[in-house]
Amino acid sequence: MFTGIVEAVGKVTAIERRGEITQLDIEAPQQMVSDVRIGDSISVNGACLTVCTGAEAGLRFEAVPETLEKTSLGGLERGGRVNLERALRADGRLDGHMVQGHVDGVGTVSELRREGEDVRLFVRCGPEVSEFLVEKGSITVDGVSLTVVGVRPEGFDVALIPHTLHGTTLGALGSGSFVNLEVDVIAKYVRRYLERFAPARS
Repeated sequence: MFTGIVEAVGKVTAIERRGEITQLDIEAPQQMVSDVRIGDSISVNGACLTVCTGAEAGLRFEAVPETLEKTSLGGLERGGRVNLERALRADGRLDGHMVQGHVDGVGTVSELRREGEDVRLFVRCGPEVSEFLVEKGSITVDGVSLTVVGVRPEGFDVALIPHTLHGTTLGALGSGSFVNLEVDVIAKYVRRYLERFAPARS
């Protein structure tokens, strides 16, 4: 379980394909690396990955084809920057919202609009994501917990504050960028409950 509060921005230092497994080496701040053990879960751009072994200058993960196909991680390149967050401690604060690290869909940035200090990110996505969104609700974009400003059948928009722009990778996004999206898990449970138990409506 994560919160969507990014702890650090890492850099991809190596990508090596070994059969069906892809090995990712990510350089991360020493204060994060020193506190991570093999088997720990780390959110990498919103996708939960398991630390498989220590890399020379950071963290090493192994990704299976399913992960690469269903997230934007398959498009990572050496030198790319990624948002990192360690799993939430049981005694930690939930400053963002409940994030599982299970990507629900990959969205496409349509615009990063800057009007003075008002910065708005517009994302196109499929109904598997948009149908769960409500204004003022929560959405995770590349591992960042954000509040939904507007919802449309073809996508949504969120406002980005200066702290988010400087402390995550979102400020570097442009039109056509792919982003991992995860909707609020509570919304998914409510939808499932209503589908199973609520009376059918005409």
